[in-house]
Amino acid sequence: MVEGLHSEAALWHELGQLTPRLLTYFLSFLTLGIFWVGQQTQLNQLTRSDRNLTWLHLGFLLGVSLMPFSTGLLAEFITYRLALVVYWLNLLLLGVVLFASLGYAERSGLMKDDTTAEMPAASRRRILVYQALYAVCLLVGVVSTYAGIALLVLLQLNSAIAPRIPPLDRF
Repeated sequence: MVEGLHSEAALWHELGQLTPRLLTYFLSFLTLGIFWVGQQTQLNQLTRSDRNLTWLHLGFLLGVSLMPFSTGLLAEFITYRLALVVYWLNLLLLGVVLFASLGYAERSGLMKDDTTAEMPAASRRRILVYQALYAVCLLVGVVSTYAGIALLVLLQLNSAIAPRIPPLDRF
C-alpha cells in the first residue's frame, strides 16, 4: 500500500505510474499465449514423444519461466535498451527451442502419418518470420524503446487476432 494516498486523484496518479508494468505484462501475456499455441500446434502433430523431445520441451519451459524476469526488468527499466535486449533474448530462446523441437520431431519420425511436409514447413516459416520481425522491433528499440515495445505489442496483437497473415504464409 502506498503511504499518503488519500484521494482518488492520488490513486489515479499511482495507477498511471504502473502503466509500464501493465503494458509489459500485457505484452508478455500475448507473447506466451502465442508461443503456447505454437507449441500446442506442434504437439498435435506428434504421434509420440521421446526423452530427447522432452528435454527440448523443458528448454521451452525454461524460456517460459524466464518471461516474468525479462518482463519485470523491462517494466522497471522501460527506457533502457539493455532491458529490451534481455526481453528479446527471451523471445529468441522461445523461438529457437520451438524451432529445434519441430526439427527434432520430424527427423526422429515422431510426427503423425497424416502430417504433410507442408505443415511443419509452414510452422518453421512462421517461427523464422516472427523471429525476424522481433529483431526489427529490437532494432527500432535501439532508437526508442517505446517505439520498439509498441511494435512488439502490435506484432503480438496481429498474431493473436489474425493468426493467418496471407503475405507471411506465402514465404
